[in-house]
Amino acid sequence: MGERIKKLKKIRLHREGTDTLIYGLFSIVAIAVILWRSFESTIPFWCFLVICGVVYGIVVNFYRCPIRYFNGETDNIVVAPADGKVVVIEEVEENEYFHDKRLMISIFMSLFNVHANWFPVDGKVKFVHHQDGNYHKAWLPKASEENERADTMIETADGTEVLCRQIAGAMARRIVTYAKEGEECYIDEHLGFIKLGSRVDVFLPIGTEVCVKMGQCTTGDLTVLAKLK
Repeated sequence: MGERIKKLKKIRLHREGTDTLIYGLFSIVAIAVILWRSFESTIPFWCFLVICGVVYGIVVNFYRCPIRYFNGETDNIVVAPADGKVVVIEEVEENEYFHDKRLMISIFMSLFNVHANWFPVDGKVKFVHHQDGNYHKAWLPKASEENERADTMIETADGTEVLCRQIAGAMARRIVTYAKEGEECYIDEHLGFIKLGSRVDVFLPIGTEVCVKMGQCTTGDLTVLAKLK
């Protein structure tokens, strides 16, 4: 698609987690000081510190924001928009936008995955649409249609339309989308972020060559999901 424009932010922790991590650390330190001064025994202090240290470590891992670059040509390539596991590869009737059959590939993100999302293809953002909904478990089939979600439609240079759907899960209650209508977008750029366990669906034209298998673990912006015709 010509020279690719990279607008990567040189950060290791995602900005969506800044407040959570700062206030969380402040709270842990404050409570730890109170426990240290309030009890003659140090057991409550160390128990609290160990438990909170483990929980805080999980939260830090959740908000990691790896700096990644896709190596290779991006023409007709569809990369994984998220870290996680492939839970759906099937042809579905997409009646909201396309009104025909599409190949859907879904990636489920657990609590322990990086939750930053990347654009799956190079192209131009046609629209971004957020829709409120339920909070079913993200791996259930009905989650794609009934859960709260944000849809980003991307048109590639040759006119192929690719829909990327960020889906909230049973615990995920906030979807952040950075894509803006009318802007050009590129692989290696962040599409958005979903807080806590969730899922991302990619809708592709029938006949697209699938490059992943069910149950396969994906790495966002690196794993090739499919090749467009």
